[in-house]
This record gives sequence, C-alpha cells and structure tokens, in this order.
Amino acid sequence: MPQSSAQVTAAEISRIAGVTRATVSNWRRRHEDFPEPSGGTESSPLYDLESVRAWLASRGHASAATPSEELRTMLRLRTQSGGGGGGRSEDLLLLVLAAAGGPTEALTAATRLPDAELVARAQRDAASAAGAVPAADADAVRFEAGDVAVLRALYACVRDEGGQAALGVLAERELEDSAASGAYVTPPPLADLLARLVPGSPARVLDPACGSGTLLAAAAHRGARELYGQDTLPVQARRSAVSLMLTAPEATVAVRAADSLRADAFPDLVADAVLCNPPYGVRDWGHDELAYDPRWAYGVPARAESELAWVQHALAHLAPGGYAVLLLPPATAGRASGRRVRAELVRSGALRAVIALPAGASVPLHIGLQVWVLRRPEPGGPERKSVLFVDTAADAVTTRTRGGSRSASVDWEGVTTRALDAWRAFTEDPDAFKGEPGAAHAVGVVDLLDDVVDLTPARLVRASRAEADPAELSAEVAATRRKLTEAAEALARTAGREEWSPAGATAREWRTATASDLSRGGALTLLRTVPDSVRTRAQASSGGTGGGGKPETRAVLTGSDITTGSGPTGEPMGLYDDTAPVIAVGDVLVRAVANTEGPMARVAGGEDAGALPGSHVHLFRPDPARLDAWFLAGFLGAEENIAGASTGSTVLTVSPGRLRVPLLPLEEQRRYGEAFRHVHELRAEARRATSLAEETARLLAGGLTGGQLLPSGETAAEVRGRGGDSPH
Repeated sequence: MPQSSAQVTAAEISRIAGVTRATVSNWRRRHEDFPEPSGGTESSPLYDLESVRAWLASRGHASAATPSEELRTMLRLRTQSGGGGGGRSEDLLLLVLAAAGGPTEALTAATRLPDAELVARAQRDAASAAGAVPAADADAVRFEAGDVAVLRALYACVRDEGGQAALGVLAERELEDSAASGAYVTPPPLADLLARLVPGSPARVLDPACGSGTLLAAAAHRGARELYGQDTLPVQARRSAVSLMLTAPEATVAVRAADSLRADAFPDLVADAVLCNPPYGVRDWGHDELAYDPRWAYGVPARAESELAWVQHALAHLAPGGYAVLLLPPATAGRASGRRVRAELVRSGALRAVIALPAGASVPLHIGLQVWVLRRPEPGGPERKSVLFVDTAADAVTTRTRGGSRSASVDWEGVTTRALDAWRAFTEDPDAFKGEPGAAHAVGVVDLLDDVVDLTPARLVRASRAEADPAELSAEVAATRRKLTEAAEALARTAGREEWSPAGATAREWRTATASDLSRGGALTLLRTVPDSVRTRAQASSGGTGGGGKPETRAVLTGSDITTGSGPTGEPMGLYDDTAPVIAVGDVLVRAVANTEGPMARVAGGEDAGALPGSHVHLFRPDPARLDAWFLAGFLGAEENIAGASTGSTVLTVSPGRLRVPLLPLEEQRRYGEAFRHVHELRAEARRATSLAEETARLLAGGLTGGQLLPSGETAAEVRGRGGDSPH
C-alpha cells in the first residue's frame, strides 16, 4: 500500500526510538544495513522515515513515541520541510472535531487508507464540521499529498488519546506565535478557581474574551449548559469552539470572532454568569467611539482603563443578581484615572470581592494579578455594606528549576482553599464575617470611599492584623514551635539512619529497557485517564455511562500532589467516568510535566488508593512478582531519566514509554527499593520541617509587627512602665 513518508534527522530518530543521539550515531557506524541518507547534507543528513521505522522494527526497537508525540513530530517535520502540505491550521482543527465524533473503527480505517484516499477522506471530514465552527468555510478546506503524514498521525492521535490531545498539539505553535499579541492561556487551576467563585451552578455563561475557551470549559465542568464566547482573533474563536464541543458535547456552544467592546456579538444576551480574562493595558479599545455607550452605567472608563470597560461590559450582560468574575492587573485597583468608576462600583454594591493572587499565577508572571468578583444589583435588593479583600500571596512557593535558577511557583491548593473559604464565609453572612488577620478582611463601603478608592488587597488586609488577640496568637506560636522542634528531631533521626557505600572506582553501569518494552513484556501496565472524546464514543456505543449508572465521585491525584507530597487534592469536574483507571496501593505515579524541582515519582499509599490519576500524571502498575514498586519509582523519577524522556522547550513533557529501567533480579531490586523508600521518607521529613519553620517565622513576624507579641525577655508590665517611649 503506497504511503508517503517524511524525512527525519538523527535527532528525530532518537526521539522515535527512545534512545540518545549517541546511540543513533553508533547504529550508523556499526550496522551496514542502517538506512542510507535520503536527503539533507553530509553534516546534517536526512533519512526516510518509513525506512527508519522498518529498520527499528527489525531490531526490536518499537517506537516509544505516544500518538500525540507522533503528531507533534509530523507537524514539526512538515514545517521543517517548508510546509509542503496545503492544510491550514484551521482545516486541521475542523478535522479534529469531525474525527472525535467518529467510531474507533472508522479512525483506524482512515489511518490505513492509501495516500490519495486519505487526503480525500480528510477533506470530506473537515468540510462536514465547518458549519459548527465560526468563520469556517467548507469550500476553502484543502489537503494535499504533503499533508498525508500529518493526517495519518492526527487520526491515530484522536483514536488513541482523544480530540483534546490532538487539539492541544495543534494549538502549541499557535500559542507560541500569538504570545506577542497578548493571547495567553488561563492556567486550568486558575480557571477552575474563577468558575468556583460563582455561587451555585449557572446554566448560561459568557466569556467575552474567551481565547482558547479555558474559562468556559471550567464552567461546563461545573454544570453550565449554554456556553457563549467571543474573541477578536478568528483562530482563537475557532479553536475555542472546537475545544468546547469536545469538552461539553451536550452543551449549547456559540463562539463568535469579533471585538466584544466594539462589536458585541451577543447584544441581547442576559447571562447567569460572566467569566473573563480580558486583554490588559490596551489604549485603543474604542474610548472615543464608545463614549456614550449605555454599558457605562458606573462611569465612562478613561482611555487608560480598558479593564474597567470590560468590567462594565460583563455587568451589562448579567441578569440581576448574576455574578461576574474577572482576572485583572493590580493597577486596576489603584490607578487615579479609574477612581470614579471604582467608587461607583463600590457605592452601588456591584463589587463584592477582590482577591490578590501570587506572582506567577498567570501571564504576566512577574506580577500578582487580582480576581474581581462582581454582582449585578437587583432592584430593591439588600444593601451591601462591605467588600471582601483576600491576599493569597503567602501561597507562592519558591522552587529551584532544573536549570538551577530560582522561581516562584503557586501552591494552587493553598490559593484555592484560602480564597474559597473566605468567599463562602463572607457570602453566607457579610456582617458577621471575621476574616483572617493578614489574609482576609471585610472593609466597609464608607471606609473605601476616600480620595483614592484604593482597592489593593495587600494594603487592606494588612490593616486588619492588629485585630488578632495577643493571647490566642501567642498560644498558636507556642504550638507551632513545638511541632517544629519535633519535626527537626525526626529529620535528624532520618538523615542519620543509613550509611551509603561507594560503588567502587567507577560508577555502576546498567543494562536497561524502556517502559514500553516492559509493558509489552507484561512486567508493568501503563494506564492513563480516558480522554473526554474517547469516553463519549464509548458511552454512545454502549448506550450509557459504561456502567449503567452515575459514576462515583472520586478525588484526583495531580502532578502538584506528587511535587508537594500531599494526598489527592484535585476534583473530577466531570472529566472522568467509571472506565477511568483507579489508583491502587503499590502503583507508581509519575508527573507528566518536568519543569520544576521536587520528586517526579512516588509509590501510591493508602491515602492515594481509590483516587483517579490527573491528566498530568502517568500511572505505572508493576507486576510485584517481577518489579519492585519503590525500585521502579526511584529509577523512573531519576533526573537524567526524566531529561532523556522529555520533549519541549518552555514546557517539558515526559513521554512515559521512553523512560528506562535497569534490568536487575528481584532481590536486588528490593534492596534498591528500600534505599529509595528511605530517600522518600527523608524528603517528606525535610518538607514537613521546612513548612513548619516558615509558618513559625510568619506568625512571629506578624505578631511582632502587629503589636501582639513582645521581643524575647520583655514583659507587658515593662512596656507599660515605659509608657511607650520612643527608642533612644
């Protein structure tokens, strides 16, 4: 069967085979039957891809690449060869949508078609989906012979990993190209937080600057069934529409391509909730032409206040009592040009909360963004006397990247818990809300309406620190110090428990196998979460959820949980059904993203059992008669192993099948396993001691500066006796 083949470099061959480039060089020198170059130059030869694959198969080196990595490679090769294909990115998006709705057998059949038939089939499929995607033209869909490798890989990726995986690969280059224009993805944990700040389960949700649709997807996971989006970039609108149709196939999806402020695509829409991460710092947003727009019920935004224009656009689309949650830059809270609009938002009761996020929560990473929660006032509704302010800056965790530099990461569990706990307590009874000194405080409307109307949370929650009771704070400090002392003693005992012998004059060398090889041999099973589109097809074919009833709600173990050593903290949010893999004691869990320091792997214990692996977690289930779990976790998570199996530039994604494991007898595995278990305990004790030290220092510093605690050796009677004299 004639099939087109791309040309690959030695580096590409190493990725396909899951070996180093040095190994590929050795193959070229040692094996006369290694394929001859089919192009390129003497210093940078190119090889026929199918010939290389046939040679690898003859040597027992099956591809270690996942279907998504295969698609990524084919797209990269097409670009490197000068874009020989005619398929545009929007055509491929349409093809993903069409393919995700087809049965597995049809996708398999498509991958086996001859080149000409495959091109014709893909063109028909993509054109059939054009009517559901904004600004898509069925007559403009064109695929050519140069697209065959990409088309074959795309069908296989959708079949094996789902439409969202294929869509993510297609979007990677688009996101890189659009970064300069300010189009950024809202991180999933932040999108989830914004959606959860809306009380109840709103059915109709609008995002007027939807980008890739992350916020609307988060709303769909929480029960929204009508999703409306608009974005000024047509490619983003198309991508958002496809993504939402894959994420929420039962929801009504309407996405339009236009500037929401200048050309509102939904002028009559009254939504239950609005979620938005608008563009920041835009001066040409239509200030002059929109000066008399009826949306400016709280004042005409100044030319430098495009963010306050988005705030009022969101409020204008809400039903009375509906909520809007926007992600905004910190300058919006205090710029002099926005004072009058901010004052009216506070005075009317429309502004309900401002939540400060740690730096690094979202782009731009160097500043701490803020979440504004607003509610459209109801005629004759209750008077709103206060506004909630929350500062989550304490939930930034400083880590060291694999390059050696220090960076701030976000403790999303801490941020989410702090923000939602304060918000829920405030909404239940604003007048009785006590807050948390230094973290959350409800400020009266009268106190906010001064000459500047500065709504910066850090300033307002710090002002409440003096309200803490000195005796209660002193007792809390004493209890935390006791825990710190106990943790330090446990860490010292763990660190001094073992002796480690040198291996000899040189380091020990291993004979290894890839995880893919071990999986084929039955030594372990590699499990992954069922993608949405695959699950949807399976349910459609079985006439239900696959189990005959509503799936059980389970916690989700995330990549962040592996890093921090916590138990499962994620939520299913409708992503999983009863066919998803469930974690069992003894499973080995590996993070799928390798950008930050910290453990990459761990063995599942009792607290993990019954949870689901998150979308960024690989689950390895070893056969205990052949593989020791702690031995496997230690070597899978090794720094060099992770580096060799990772791809990407800004985001390092781990290909699980390419991870390598030494081939050792079971008894020797167990000795290494005990050593790795000790390393795990040492890391856990160190993490606990560090956390308690930070908490103790925070309480002491806050108590000293807030006036609740005195320096060591001083008494309250001595301070009163001095009458608060100034230092001399």
